[in-house]
Amino acid sequence: MIHQSKTIMKLITNFKAKKIVPMVTMSIVVLTSSLFFTSTVNADANLDKLKATLQGQIDLMKPELETKVKGLSTDTKMSMMAILAMHNRYSNKATLRQVMLEVLQDYQGIVMGLMTDSSEMVADSARRLANHRIPVGGLLPYMGLENINDERLGLLESFNDTVEGNSIKLAKAADEDDMAKVAELLAPITAGCVACHIVFREKPGVSDLLK
Repeated sequence: MIHQSKTIMKLITNFKAKKIVPMVTMSIVVLTSSLFFTSTVNADANLDKLKATLQGQIDLMKPELETKVKGLSTDTKMSMMAILAMHNRYSNKATLRQVMLEVLQDYQGIVMGLMTDSSEMVADSARRLANHRIPVGGLLPYMGLENINDERLGLLESFNDTVEGNSIKLAKAADEDDMAKVAELLAPITAGCVACHIVFREKPGVSDLLK
């Protein structure tokens, strides 16, 4: 966990050195993972559903954002599809700001459960955090056009693994009543949230890149 935090901060430092990381105001924390559609019974159905979800998000984008998204590399597009594949809670109303408030509530639930020695509260809150809602239009419309490129979006894997990946591990630790492990895992989750905010937050509220 310490190594992950140092790696993330090194990435941010390198971006700052290039003067391409502005201090901003809204977050995205998303988890990337390998796609295993071809190895499952419902592979084709899952992939078709995922493509339909992604197309629905693209249909809501203004032309300038749609052009930038379509110009991303195949690797970046696959990474974003993997993000969607790890979530099953999609909203057609909530903005990213509202989703992040839910994430904050779940984070606080972890802390409250830890402080009151309630392993069930911790586990439930951590799993909700890891599987947070995807806002209307997806994640990209809320990130600012300056962040819709392969270099910036390439940072998401580290952020998401640190936040959502550790949230899943934390939930499992809570299931085992290992509250010391829960406390240990809370630190890198917090660091990952802060690091992601530094790179991607801008103005809180609704996106001006949706129709």
